[in-house]
Formats: sequence, C-alpha cells, structure tokens
Amino acid sequence: MQSSDTAFQQCIRPECGKRYALGEALVACSACGGLLDVSYEWDRLTPPKRLADLQGLWSRRSDPLAFSGVWRFYDLLPFAPRDRVVTVGEGQTLLQSADSVAKFVGSNPGRLFLQYEGMNPSGSFKDNGMSAAFTHAHWIGAKRAACASTGNTSASLALYSAVSRLMQAVIFIGSGKISYGKLSQALDFGALTIQIAGDFDDAMQRVREVSQRLGIYLVNSVNPFRLEGQKTIMLRVLEALGWEVPDWIVVPGGNLGNSSAFGKAFSELKMLGLIDRVPRLAVINAAGANTLHGLYNGQGLRWNDGNVDQAKITAFYRTMDEEKRRASTIASAIEINRPVNLDKCLRALATCDGVVRETTDQEILDAKAQVGAGGLGCEPASAASVAGAKQLVAEGVIGRDERVVCILTGHQLKDPTATVAYHTTDQEQFNKVLGERGVKRASFANRAVAVSNDLDEIERAIQLDG
Repeated sequence: MQSSDTAFQQCIRPECGKRYALGEALVACSACGGLLDVSYEWDRLTPPKRLADLQGLWSRRSDPLAFSGVWRFYDLLPFAPRDRVVTVGEGQTLLQSADSVAKFVGSNPGRLFLQYEGMNPSGSFKDNGMSAAFTHAHWIGAKRAACASTGNTSASLALYSAVSRLMQAVIFIGSGKISYGKLSQALDFGALTIQIAGDFDDAMQRVREVSQRLGIYLVNSVNPFRLEGQKTIMLRVLEALGWEVPDWIVVPGGNLGNSSAFGKAFSELKMLGLIDRVPRLAVINAAGANTLHGLYNGQGLRWNDGNVDQAKITAFYRTMDEEKRRASTIASAIEINRPVNLDKCLRALATCDGVVRETTDQEILDAKAQVGAGGLGCEPASAASVAGAKQLVAEGVIGRDERVVCILTGHQLKDPTATVAYHTTDQEQFNKVLGERGVKRASFANRAVAVSNDLDEIERAIQLDG
C-alpha cells in the first residue's frame, strides 16, 4: 500500500484533533470516540484554481475516472492513488428544473431544481460514497466489507462487491425494515445477508461490533471516506448550475451522512477560494424518525464550535429508550433514530446557517406524487426534501424567488409498494400499507380507470379523461 503525507484522518472534536494515517480502517477516534474526517494538506496539493476548469473532463469519456461523477473531481478528494480507484460509472446524475414541483412548493418558476440521484448504478445516492469507501478498502487490502442498512446501502455495497470482485459483502438488516425493491438487489448481487430481530439502530450496533471483532471493513456513513464520495453530489449541482451557488440545499435526514458531506464540501470550497459564499442547508426528518429535529429545535443542540453538548444527546436517547420509541415512517431510507453522523451534521448546519424541519408521511407521499407527476420517480425518503421545502416556503424561511435544490436520494422502484398503494383503488391495500402510518388520503392519486372489455366503454373512458 502506498502512503500519503498530504492527507490523513482526524478527529473532528477540536479539543482532541488526533490524527491517524490513511491506512487505518477506523470509524471513530480511539482517544475520545469522536467522528473522523478525511483532511488534506491543501497547500501541498494542487486543487483546481477554478471550478470551471473541471468542465473539460466531461470530454474524456474513455477515462474511467473522468467518466465517473465522483472521480471526475479527484483533485478535491485526493486520498488514494488514481490506480487504486474503484468505479462503476457512478454519478451520472441530473439536475432538473421542475416548475410543476415549484408550483406545489410555492416557489416561483425556474427557481426550484431536483437533483436526481436515482440514476446511479444501484439506484440511489449511496454509490457516490460507496465508490470512495471501496477505493479506500481496496487500497488498504480489505477482503470483506459490511454494513447495516435500511436498503440502499446494502444494495450499493452488494453491487460494488459483485462488479469489482474485490471483497465479500456482508449485510445486516432489521426484521421487516427493508423494502423488497432494495432487498432484491442485495440478494441478486450475491451478498451475505443477515437479518436480525430489531430495527436499523440494532443492526448498526451489531455490525459495528462484528466488524471490530472480525476485522471487516465497515462502509456505513460513519466511515469518513464514504462522505468524501458524497461531497461530489454538491460538485455536480454546482456544475449543472454553471458553477453558481444556489440559495438553498434541501436534503432528507436519516443517518445524516449527506448533510454532513455537503457541509464539508462547501466549507472546503470556500476555504480554497473556489466559491465566494455557501448556500443555506435544510435537513428534513420524517416525523416518525425525528431525532435531529427533536435535539436541534426542541433541545437547542448546536455545533458550538465543536463543543457539542453530549449530555443532551445521551439524555434524549435515554428517554427514547424508556418510552420504547422506535423509528416508524413510510420513508424507510430515513427510518433511523440514532443518526451516526449527528455531530458532523451539526457542524454542517453551523457552516451553512442551516435549519431543521420534520414532515409527516402524508406530506411526504403527497410531495412524492407531485415529483412523479413531473416525470422523476423517487422513493418516499427523497420526497421529504420537497415536502420540507414546501413547509419552509410557507413559513417564509425560503423566499419564493430563492434558488432551491432539493435532493432526490433514490429511484422510485426502490419502494414500489408505497407508490402503488398511494394510487390504488383498493382501499384495503391502501389501509394496509399506508393507513397504519397515519396516511389518511391520496391527495394526488392517479388511479386506474376500471372498465369492462368493451371497445365503446374504453373509448368513453379515454374521451372523458381528455
């Protein structure tokens, strides 16, 4: 393994700040338990002088690194040798102006954009981070990689393992807490899948323990290299906007990896002089998995220059356990009560003058239907960003003429059951899938029209619709 003296891992807690070599597979600081960053000696590196200088890489389509929407930006995440990069062509995503969704949200025409990460090879944003984590794992010689998952991480890990043939994938899922659309990917791609009695938080605890005991490389977003890959989502957003910074980034909040990565991206870009300002950040919880909202808005928890009040977090979790509160939302990808990147997300909110909101399953599914009607099918968790943006515009926090980018994290077919149940004419199916989640109505349902096998009746149904 080659070594690097221009990059290292470092504890994010200012009072600690301990550094570690890149060759170590770590998910926390051994000295204080804090989260780790991948940090760079930028004055000894050659980052681009202008972001626009990266535009020409698009033309080098035969170069695997230039083809990747992650590694095209190698000079902004140069932690591994180029010849050790693992890529499957991730990051071929789009930013779409969405006026029909803007009308629903309350934004003016031309001011709301959807960043669609469902176009990634495994169908979600996870491939951005998985490529980076796999690159690090491959570089340091790992033979097995593991994750806990509500579905998208497992699909991505399984895909990279299957395509690269570099290491075995070991996946931990909770009982009944994964959609078939996602589980089918992990199984089809040949991953060793272990289902435990419990939810994601239980699976996360066990995978960390097992990985430590057996020396398995952990690829959940507590892994700092995962977040290096996820930074590039924001680079592609800037690229699509002609390198102009939007006013707002709105993102669903689950394990808080994306919000953490986005904050790090903008902090680095501002420090390097590549942007002159940072956008504001809005992190949207599902109401049934609203730990960040409860701590940030209810308890006043803040980054506080790295002096996070850990006692508030401990007390919040203790109360949650005493009340036996389990995460419960139709947005399974963000159905997480103990977000592992909480401290990093607080830092991102401080960097980007951020806000936190929660949105109900009803609001999420209505927003999802509007996104779908505009031509981009997304999984329920993705639509939390749109539902949250609608709430913030109504509050006057987001101005109607501000430029807003909502992150759509995963493809519609990740959870087709929720989509079909929302649009169904079968009330029993609606109640079974959505009613128990508190969803009372399908405000924007596009229901099938039932007709007999008669040409005249079919013609009348078509003419009536027209």
